[in-house]
This record gives sequence, C-alpha cells and structure tokens, in this order.
Amino acid sequence: MNKELIVSASENEVQLALTEDKQLVELHKDKTGNKVQVGDIYIGKVRKIMTGLNAAFIDVGEDKDGFVHYLDLGTNYNSVMKYTKLAMNGDSSVMSLKNFKVEPILEKNGNLSNVLKLGQLVLAQVAKEPISTKGPKLSGDISFAGRYLVLTPFINRISVSQKIKGSEERNRLRRLMQSIKPENFGVIVRTIAEGKDVVELDADLRQLMSQWENLTESLKHITGPKKLVSELGTTSALLRDVLTDDFSNIYIDNENVYNEVRQYIHTIAPDKVDIVHHYKMETPIFENFGVARDIRRAFGRIVTIRSGVYLYVEHTEAMHVIDVNSGNHIKAGQGQEDTAMQVNLESAKEIARQLRLRDMGGIVIIDFIDLAKAENRKQLYDFMCAEMSRDKARHTILPLSKFGLMQITRQRVRPAIEVDVQEKCPFCDGTGTIKSSLVVVDDIESNLRYLVTSQNEKRLTIIAHPYVYAYLTRGFRSIRRQWMRKYRVRLTIRSSESLGLLEYKFFNASGDEISM
Repeated sequence: MNKELIVSASENEVQLALTEDKQLVELHKDKTGNKVQVGDIYIGKVRKIMTGLNAAFIDVGEDKDGFVHYLDLGTNYNSVMKYTKLAMNGDSSVMSLKNFKVEPILEKNGNLSNVLKLGQLVLAQVAKEPISTKGPKLSGDISFAGRYLVLTPFINRISVSQKIKGSEERNRLRRLMQSIKPENFGVIVRTIAEGKDVVELDADLRQLMSQWENLTESLKHITGPKKLVSELGTTSALLRDVLTDDFSNIYIDNENVYNEVRQYIHTIAPDKVDIVHHYKMETPIFENFGVARDIRRAFGRIVTIRSGVYLYVEHTEAMHVIDVNSGNHIKAGQGQEDTAMQVNLESAKEIARQLRLRDMGGIVIIDFIDLAKAENRKQLYDFMCAEMSRDKARHTILPLSKFGLMQITRQRVRPAIEVDVQEKCPFCDGTGTIKSSLVVVDDIESNLRYLVTSQNEKRLTIIAHPYVYAYLTRGFRSIRRQWMRKYRVRLTIRSSESLGLLEYKFFNASGDEISM
C-alpha cells in the first residue's frame, strides 16, 4: 500500500491529509493555539469533588478544568501520589525507581474522596481533549509514547501488541525488553516494533526514560497547576504512529514545518529523510494533490459513492447515524438480495473510511439495506471488521440486528473533524437567487477594461471557478482570445476549485493579487 502525507501549514493552523493509494483516509487539523493535547502531563489542583459521581474537577491552569473519575485514576495511583510528593520535595532518587517501594493498588470499588482532597496537587495525563463544553478528561495512568515502545512507570510488566501474531516474534520481543527494561517500569511493545533489533528498541527506551527524568526535574518545588510534559505536535505524533516502510512521500508547503519534520524523521528513522519534500509550487498543495476535491466529496450530509450508492451522515450530540441508500446502483445482481448485498459491501468500505476521515467517535449507528439471508448478514459483519482493522482507534463492532442496524463504538479522544462543504452564494447572500453567469462575465470584463485602460496593466492573470474558466477559455475563438485582441493584453486564465461558482481574482505580472 502506497501512503503519502500532505501537509498544508498556515499561520494559525496545520492541516494534514493522509492518503492510501491516492485516496484520502485521514484528515487532521492542528490549531497553532491548541493548548491541551492528548498525552500532555499536568500537575493540577483538586478544585471540586463530586461525591455522587465519584469524580473530581482538576484545575490544570487552562481555560477549562479537567475531569477525572475514580476508575480513571488507575490501580497504581497510590504509587503515583507517593512519587509526586517525593519529587516535589526534591528527592532525585525517584528518577530510577530502582529502590522505590510500589504502594498497594487502589481498590476497584473505592471512593475518590478517600484518595484526593480539596486543594491537593495531583499528577495527571490528558486522555481526551476538550470537546464542546467539556474540559479535558484526565487519567492517573502516566505513560510516555515512543515510536516502538510505550513506557509505563510503576507497572512492572511487558506487553506486546496483539497485532503482532507470530508467537516466536512476540517471545523474542519480550526477552529483549526484559533484558533492557529498568526496574519498576513497564513497557508496551507497539506493532511497528516487529522485526526491530535491540539497538533500535534500546534507543527508543532511552528517549522515553529521558522524558521521565525531565518530568521528575520539573516537579521540584512546584507550587501550582502547570503543564509539565507536552505531547508532540499533531504532525510529529502522526508520523510517530503511522510511519512505516510503505510510506513513500511527505509533502509540506511550509519551510519551518518542513525543517521540523525533516529533523524529526532524521531522529526516528534516518533512512526515511529523503521522502520529505518541500512543496514550492504556486497551486495550493491540497488542490495539486486532489485533497481539496476529496474533502468536498467526502464531507457533508450526503456522501456519494461512484457506483451511484450514497450515504446520509447525521451528527447529533449523542451519536452519529449513517443511512445507506442504493441510489441508481447499476451493478444489479440476480435478485434483490444480491443487489442489496453489493450495495451494503460498497457502503461498508466507504463507511470505514468515513469514520477515520471524520474521526467520528462515540456511538455510530448504521442502517444498512435489509438482508434476508443470515449468511449474508454474517459476511457483511466480517467485511466491516476487516475494513475497520486498519483503524488505529479502539472500536467495537456488533453484528447486524434484526432491524438491519449495525452498532459501532469508536474511541473518541478529540472532537470529530467538521468541514463545511456548503458554499454561501456571494451574490444572493443565501436568499436563493444569484446573478446571471453572463452578468458575472460582464463584471470580469469591466474590471479587465479598467485595469488595462486606467492602470496600464499589460499582463494579467484571472483565477476563477472551473465552470467560469471553461466558459471563458473553450473554443477556437474563446472569450479569452477576444479579450486579448480587444484590449491588447497578455491574459492568462486559471481555474481553482477553492473559489465559489461566481468568485474570481485578478493578479498582476508580479503575481500579486489586485484588490477590486
């Protein structure tokens, strides 16, 4: 599988598009002002204890208080509290945890009010970013994610990703980690570590241990809420998690981000440095690689599949609902059951992509076309499980109910991606009527005439919507040629799908936009 990452960076936002075999499968947006990210570690102060919920609100020094439930403190939180207290008092011996006595585990049915007190300083990690009116969800299980490993202090255990199937390889990785793992630290071996040697794994472990040591140093003599460890930015975190041998190219249109990514790739995978490219063309990067077109097709209430099948996608506060419609499906089989099965299989493949692309989490209900045969329902369920296997987010899929509904729960750690693909008419301002296209062409010509006769412009470029572009340039004696002869100007017309139907822009010979 050919994977590519397309990165579009502006002053306020970085957008990342992950494609597989030239098809958009994931879209990530990272606001440069984002303060709270999954993986950040804070020292916070208990602001309010909700006895009825067995939970607490934690002031982490950000706009919204964090929320932690008793069960999210983790079984080893007694050890975390002991470590925090020692580190805050300046005891550097806790860095290694070699002589650290692990405390008894928390009881499953305990009360949070017996563990935390008002005003107490607590160490916690962000498990979910702020969503809507909710603040970040916190966890007492502290961990550090690397490329090959996840370091888990106070948990003296080695776990290997279930996606590594070979028993010999799993045993090899366990033996390797047992030989290099520090005492009182646990390690989770990630899928990408399969086949890696001890040198690579040890280098990753050392990097994670340095983060742990920095955390210990940061806790010294701290007095109030503060962020202690920042997770990698979205770009680097995504590369850390998805960079594999079948990753072929990374294109970035911003020089600073390009240099950062190149340096990060050099750190985690030096042999992959050459796949990072600095995109310098005038055409916006998302348009050049077809990402802008894919976004407009994939987002929105109605998603059309090439065969004529289409999906209705509805978002509510409680869940996401997807309705499958056969539309003008032309690959009809031998009967209604055959056709319904074909439609459902095509829809399942697109739905699996939509869940990743929009990062939809929580409860998802899918209304497939009814299938009469039990073996077909089982085949559809197995097909959906196979398509979802590439999804990194934890998820659970239930078989079709007797009403033809499939229920999916998918891990939600950040808000779902929302892209408004509807355009507001620039002329009618949403009233339902617009200027005639002929009037718009007259407006363009009027502005052209003004720039040539009054501003003495001799070379101009017009950027317009593809429909307007086609109208102006098609034919032997196109309107563009007529204007060039009439006004004696060198005129270039280009199309841009990012413009509204009746929008257009003028640029001078230096490439600067002319404000009209």
